[in-house]
Amino acid sequence: MSEDRWDQDIDAYWEHDFDDTDPEGSIALMRELASRRADDDGPALFERASVHDALGQEHEAIPLYRRAVEAGLTGERATRVFIQLASTLRNVGASAEAVEMLEAMPTTPADEAPRQAFLALALHDEGRYGDALRTALLALIPTLDGYRRALTDYAAELPAGRPVRAEPGEPTTGD
Repeated sequence: MSEDRWDQDIDAYWEHDFDDTDPEGSIALMRELASRRADDDGPALFERASVHDALGQEHEAIPLYRRAVEAGLTGERATRVFIQLASTLRNVGASAEAVEMLEAMPTTPADEAPRQAFLALALHDEGRYGDALRTALLALIPTLDGYRRALTDYAAELPAGRPVRAEPGEPTTGD
């Protein structure tokens, strides 16, 4: 089976066949599609992980995402695997690893906004509220017709790191 044909079948699966009300059926159909490729095929592992992830089965998705990274991915899957894995890690309480992954991942213009959105969520979960808001603002600013300079300046003024607990009556500042 050609790479293009397999990708078309995967696209058709996501558009027409994936059904979150039938988890077993959705998983079985993706397993059948993935079985057309080698067991250690990165794209097949990525798609299998994505199904588990979309069904809220994060603990099943994480090892498949990791295996997909190890096996190697190209194109949009090469960046989306990091976004999806980081989001899933955040959902299971590993937000520090999610932040590290999202900050270090290779970026492409097509995936930069989603990367920043998930990074903002993970930073927030880590208690880095200023960093989270700055990340979200910097993702939003390019979409605005006006106020870019002002918002960029305000974003730069936000505190970095975790807030420091102050004694009663004292102001709180970032690290």
